[in-house]
Amino acid sequence: MKSQSYAVKFKKFIQYLEGQGGDISDPLLEMRFEKLFCHTGGNEVNHIMAWYDTQREKVTMGVERIPLSECREWSLDHESGSFVHSSGEFYRVDGIRISKSTSREVSGGWDQPILTQVGYDGGILGLLRCRSKGVPYYLVEAKCEPGNYNFIQISTTVQATFSNLKRAHKGAQTPYSNFFLDTEKFDAKLIFDRWMSEDGGRLYNKRNRSMIVEIPEDSAVEIIDDRYRWVSLYSLMHLVANHDAVVAPHIRGILAGV
Repeated sequence: MKSQSYAVKFKKFIQYLEGQGGDISDPLLEMRFEKLFCHTGGNEVNHIMAWYDTQREKVTMGVERIPLSECREWSLDHESGSFVHSSGEFYRVDGIRISKSTSREVSGGWDQPILTQVGYDGGILGLLRCRSKGVPYYLVEAKCEPGNYNFIQISTTVQATFSNLKRAHKGAQTPYSNFFLDTEKFDAKLIFDRWMSEDGGRLYNKRNRSMIVEIPEDSAVEIIDDRYRWVSLYSLMHLVANHDAVVAPHIRGILAGV
């Protein structure tokens, strides 16, 4: 679909809302419009799924279960009783005791291990937004994680803990993280910025900073690897609704917020 068609349709959408007495000052209004129609041609979802399947076929990561005692750089801290990383970063495996749980299945409480993020604030989950001929696109990653279903999930541009962003792992810098850490440098506009909580059954008091940052259309963004791809918001919503276990929970959380 031509970019003019997108602009015309969006203008008509605004005019319709005004006629209905709707709030057109909402900064997320355009994103809600993007969800309604395919603005990029009818085959985008098929192309994304072909790309996703290709990324799955390229996975070389191997995962095997080993005893906790054999995890390199991880050990039991006898003073706290927690399982911790040698850097003091990332997360801990703590033991907790729950009591007076009258609203739950086990009313008398229970004991369980739980993951505690160091500092509680996990990290940044960020989507980079940029326009091509006026139409907004979002940079996603086919991200490989050891616990992922099918290894690969379509995730945010940046999915990194603050420990990773500080490079506590002594590895490489998280790609594209500078767009979210220094928006002014890139003349970027912060579209969405919310602290979102995580699953409290397995993670203790954890939250992540979910962000959508838009950079100017003429920005030079190098695609450093073919695991990254620009996609439309409509296609992301279609994938969530129509394909099993393809889109990662972090990006679903952001989509729910807009």
